[in-house]
Amino acid sequence: QVQLVESGGGLVQAGGSLRLSCAASGRTLSDAIMGWFRQAPGKERDFVAGINWSSSTYYTNSVKGRFTISTDNAKNTVYLQMNSLKPEDTAVYYCAAGVPVRWDVARNYDYWGQGTQVTVSS
Repeated sequence: QVQLVESGGGLVQAGGSLRLSCAASGRTLSDAIMGWFRQAPGKERDFVAGINWSSSTYYTNSVKGRFTISTDNAKNTVYLQMNSLKPEDTAVYYCAAGVPVRWDVARNYDYWGQGTQVTVSS
């Protein structure tokens, strides 16, 4: 089993920044993809960003140039640095781990954190 715990969410004004963290523990997934997803009220859980074991990254178009995903392997932690935040970024953000065929499909991930709320005010 793999346990994922997110932190770093909060309330921020439009144009501001937040950094989310996801600490992983338990079984090591040496070939895992670590992903960030988000879910706004009444909407589906959408892909935000992903990173693999060789630090290749993939972003959804709406966050390119504003968000950066990274890892600290020594701390078993993945980060999501979010800059130039917009009200439409408001959602619960989830960390996920797995070996998905497609990075941007939520059901392909095996492990999920509990989520952290990000609210961007206008």
